[in-house]
Amino acid sequence: MLEVRGLSKFFGGVSAVDDVSFTVHPGEIVALIGPNGAGKTTLFNVVSGIFPPSAGEVVFADQTITKKKTHEIAQLGITRTFQNLQVFNGMTVVENVMAGQHILLKSGIFSSGFRLKKVYREEQETLAEALNWLERVGLRDYAYQHAETLPYGNQRLLEIARAAAARPKLILLDEPMAGLNTEESRKAADVISHMREEGFTFLFVEHDMETVMSLADKIVVLDHGEKIAEGTPEEISCNPDVIAAYLGEEEVI
Repeated sequence: MLEVRGLSKFFGGVSAVDDVSFTVHPGEIVALIGPNGAGKTTLFNVVSGIFPPSAGEVVFADQTITKKKTHEIAQLGITRTFQNLQVFNGMTVVENVMAGQHILLKSGIFSSGFRLKKVYREEQETLAEALNWLERVGLRDYAYQHAETLPYGNQRLLEIARAAAARPKLILLDEPMAGLNTEESRKAADVISHMREEGFTFLFVEHDMETVMSLADKIVVLDHGEKIAEGTPEEISCNPDVIAAYLGEEEVI
């Protein structure tokens, strides 16, 4: 589904991502891990079109998306969440999820301005789908509250619901467990796991190793912008390069 081929991103003379390659297959959950400053979020930003790459290419569903804009990539079927919460505080919870479906809407300015029947029908379908996703992530009872009134953990779930409501082929999750307590992390992990069972595909960045090891089918490890390992959770957990990146090289006296 997704191929990252020799991807590099430089800021001035600094290499944030350097010649990274990996694949994500349909129905997989792939984790992207590494120490702080390893280049994980930068790679996400290149894949989702926020930054242009300095070298390499990204192929999604057999189509090169390297030079496409963010909204064009979203229309092709890639949605994402962000490390820092990006909810619309002035909108209700259900309106936030409805906003995520804007790329699916077909009504134009003329039909919307005259409130034609197809516009009303489309709005009702969008609302029903948003409520469906809120039910699935456990937020249906909060649908008509303002988003900023939700506890932090529920705002994370709201972001996942909004990303999923656009019916993407691939969802990018940037540290979905950041700031969550143990119970909230478990709830979010259950939501992601159930979505995978329904056919969703995920690429996610995460520092919570318990979550990574329990959810991921495959793990890609970055360090200083370079890929140092790739494999199953079992393979990564005993990889000496990964251990050295996280714990430091053992000094020989």
